[in-house]
Amino acid sequence: MSHPPARPPRRADARHNADKILDAAVACLSRNADASVSEIAQSAGVGRVTLYGHFPSREVLVEAALQRVLAEGEKVLESLDLTGDPRHALSVLIRSSWLLIAQSSAVLEAAQTALPPERVQQLHLKPAQRVDELIHRGQATGAFRVDLPPDWLTSVLHHVMHGAANDVAAGRLDRTDAPVFITETILAAYAPTGR
Repeated sequence: MSHPPARPPRRADARHNADKILDAAVACLSRNADASVSEIAQSAGVGRVTLYGHFPSREVLVEAALQRVLAEGEKVLESLDLTGDPRHALSVLIRSSWLLIAQSSAVLEAAQTALPPERVQQLHLKPAQRVDELIHRGQATGAFRVDLPPDWLTSVLHHVMHGAANDVAAGRLDRTDAPVFITETILAAYAPTGR
């Protein structure tokens, strides 16, 4: 007695749909931080019911999209060699992370609107820790100024990079100039006083 061919496990189909929805969310939110659930579902080629089956609210979906963007960025950044001269390491970090920030700034904007600030900050802990460690090392070796707290220097870098991403999106800054301008601005801002 022959049996009909087995259907692929439903779990694999569900995973595939969830991945399609996340890909669509990242793409849609990258173009428009206010993209609706309907737009994302349409882009993913699924119905709203299917989308809500995986992500019960827009907030949950936006958080998952931000987590995906940060995880993809982490794959790039964790391979960087940030040893040696802190000023050079900071330049490498800025140039490598600039494109990631430019691509994800609208997703971050959506997250900042949809999620509590503490949650957005929590999701950024790993990237922020990399910068914090580099700044502490730079201050300890005299490469970076010590008259300002490390947290403030991290915040300055964050604001300059996101400001540059906004200027690129608005057409006020050329994308190829941005990493150079950011690097020069930050290295000048971090330089020890009197140098």
